[in-house]
Amino acid sequence: MMLFTARLGWSQGATTAAMSGVITDKDGVGLPGATVIAVHTPTNTQYVTPTNAEGRFNIQNMRVGPYNVKVTFVGYKDLNRTDVNLTLGQNLRFDQRLTDATTELTEVTISGRRDPIMNADHTGASTTIQRETIERLPTLNRSFDDFTRLTPQASGSGGFAGRNGGFNNVTIDGAIFNNSFGLSSTVGGQANAQPISLDAIEQIQVSIAPYDVRQGSFTGAGINAVTRSGSNKFTGSVYGFYRNQDLVGSKVADITSDYPKFNLKNYGFRVGGPIIKDKLFFFLNAEEENRVDPPAGNFTANRSATPPPQTPPFRALPTPTSPT
Repeated sequence: MMLFTARLGWSQGATTAAMSGVITDKDGVGLPGATVIAVHTPTNTQYVTPTNAEGRFNIQNMRVGPYNVKVTFVGYKDLNRTDVNLTLGQNLRFDQRLTDATTELTEVTISGRRDPIMNADHTGASTTIQRETIERLPTLNRSFDDFTRLTPQASGSGGFAGRNGGFNNVTIDGAIFNNSFGLSSTVGGQANAQPISLDAIEQIQVSIAPYDVRQGSFTGAGINAVTRSGSNKFTGSVYGFYRNQDLVGSKVADITSDYPKFNLKNYGFRVGGPIIKDKLFFFLNAEEENRVDPPAGNFTANRSATPPPQTPPFRALPTPTSPT
């Protein structure tokens, strides 16, 4: 699968992020015409917008990831922020106050803590799994379920908030990946495979009850994922995984039960980088999985040396006649 990174805003679901806010002076009055420049660090993609008559700005369809943000206005000191990180579907509130260029202020240290749960950026109960989490946490099957269950509302068989997994809505880059026929509780369940490699995923978002109009068509959870893209640096990896019955436990206390023979081989690679620096990028990922599963069900044969007693043949009794 080769993906050229041209992100479009008309696909279903939230596949990008946004930033909005108010730029004011030291007295809290909006500054019209101030310039806001947001630079996506991995690709140097720039988003530039001026503020309106009230000092407000709004930038939509932004890539997820880290940003350097700069605000400039004539007669005021430039403001630079390097700690901005946008997550999938987020609308970051970025209110800033500029100081006069000719005024030297004494140093003031202010410490605070942002509540990760109750804040204006949230649009309902949701959990965002970023690339760093996907790389750090262990996974047995390299599946979506290993990470979507990080949300507190997750239940068994891919369900959320008490609903069956068939009521979820799964989208990847805005494209629907649902199990339309309902033959399995997980996406790709009948093929016993994953819809997309984890190495190609940038972020996964699990929304339970969003009030974002871009998300819907589910009563369980909206599982929304976006794929990785190339950057100004060439990066890549080669990986392989193997499992068989020798890697499965077979003894508990004094009871030994051998697991049926099986084997699973999963291997692949990814590579990404620039075609034209700061403008055009490429990302390539390929993965193959070969597996031999044990037979389903338990088959046991019980044989007795003495045959069981034969039941005598059934004989119908005569029907009694009633007196006339």
